[in-house]
Amino acid sequence: MCKTMLQVEDVNCLCVDWMGGSRTLYTQAANNIRVVGAEVAYFIDTLTNMYGYSPAMVHVIGHSLGAQAAGEAGKRRKGIGRITGLDPAEPYFQGTPSEVRLDSSDANFVDVIHTDAAPMVPNLGLGMSQLAGHLDFFPNGGEEMPGCKKNALSQIVDLDGIWQGTRDFVACNHLRSYKYYTNSILKRDGFVGFPSSTYDTFKTGAVFPCPSGGCPLMGHYADTYTGQIINSQKYFLNTGDEKEFARWRYKVTVQIISSTDVQGYFNVALYGGNGNTRQYEVYKGTLKSGSSHSAFIDVESDVGTLDKVKFVWNNNLINPLLPTVGAQSVTVQYGKDGRT
Repeated sequence: MCKTMLQVEDVNCLCVDWMGGSRTLYTQAANNIRVVGAEVAYFIDTLTNMYGYSPAMVHVIGHSLGAQAAGEAGKRRKGIGRITGLDPAEPYFQGTPSEVRLDSSDANFVDVIHTDAAPMVPNLGLGMSQLAGHLDFFPNGGEEMPGCKKNALSQIVDLDGIWQGTRDFVACNHLRSYKYYTNSILKRDGFVGFPSSTYDTFKTGAVFPCPSGGCPLMGHYADTYTGQIINSQKYFLNTGDEKEFARWRYKVTVQIISSTDVQGYFNVALYGGNGNTRQYEVYKGTLKSGSSHSAFIDVESDVGTLDKVKFVWNNNLINPLLPTVGAQSVTVQYGKDGRT
């Protein structure tokens, strides 16, 4: 993460190695975050007392128990500029008083990414579902990440086994949070969070496009958000399934023109100044002339200014009448700013 960060800004990026305190029984590791938090707070005090460095210039990023340790540091050293919690650990922290877990009062600005927020029992979710920041993001709903499919063997591994076991095999969802954050450093606009009460509501498009005050960006640039911060507000978005996780959300509306009613489906691809996307299915069913169909698509490329839209349809059945289907009109709306 530090190497990626240094590609875009001039910062001092320090990693805290507390392997000796984290690779132990989980109950002990959960207690060790108090020591780690105290040490981080002491280091910030040293920077302030010896070099006049303001805590407001400090950004503490922590994953899992590290996020809880970051919160502990913020409780001990008030005035820290920002804390980012990457899927803060759930066991022994979920539902506890704010004094003993990561909370929005721990820094001037706290942002949280939830990627494994399913209940610990029976789903083995390792991250908190509880809101813990000024901005709480739930990519892909916050529980099951694309590209992560838990194996049945993970259901019989105990908590300490998970902590010390094969991380990518068992804790893929949990680890996605720091991968999303790292990817967001180079893909600023590819992680737009839409305000919504639930993931299902987000998927219907009820919160599309972003409101007049804009949407926050999940990850590195979350602190650039200038809109109103609302208590208990969740933010949702979709991501890719591997490596390049950034996605750009559009609403595509197509009005059909056809020689006859026909069963089939159609896809669209977007072409712009920065490149093009693959094809995305918009509708499958009866294609009737004059009918209009809409879909929300999360594309893998920032195409920039839209130049054209490719329309491709397929017939599900062999039709001797050789029907023709086309797009009478296509409207594409960008989610971040609502432009068409």
